[in-house]
Amino acid sequence: MWQIWLIIAGVCLVIEILTVGFLIFWFAIGALLAMIASFFTDSLVIQTSVFVISSGLLIFATKPFVKKFMDNKNTVKTNVYSVVGKIGIVTSDINSIDGSGQVKVNGEVWSAIGENEANIAKGTEVQVKEINGVKAIVEPIK
Repeated sequence: MWQIWLIIAGVCLVIEILTVGFLIFWFAIGALLAMIASFFTDSLVIQTSVFVISSGLLIFATKPFVKKFMDNKNTVKTNVYSVVGKIGIVTSDINSIDGSGQVKVNGEVWSAIGENEANIAKGTEVQVKEINGVKAIVEPIK
């Protein structure tokens, strides 16, 4: 029976590698503990109990520790989120009615529309309020 617990542990580890959460790993450890129990007893009930109880205890005992590392509030904004709030300059007149215009922010050129459908002239400094699809919604700096 120990071979089956070893296979279950291996399958759980493969699933853990393929997922982003840190949950299935503890089932793999539980399966390894059940495998150790199978060396001492042939009772499937005891082996399964060892698997379920150890997996459950490991999940609940390590949840605060894992959460501490997974829920990092000090994440660095990247990609689209790094542009929001930045200052840019209008490189092509922004006409919010027909959706034309461009701004340059952090060396990147974005299609832009004015906040509240405002038209903004070329050369105006703007702040990016949000990103909607592929367009930056900007507001002139006063």
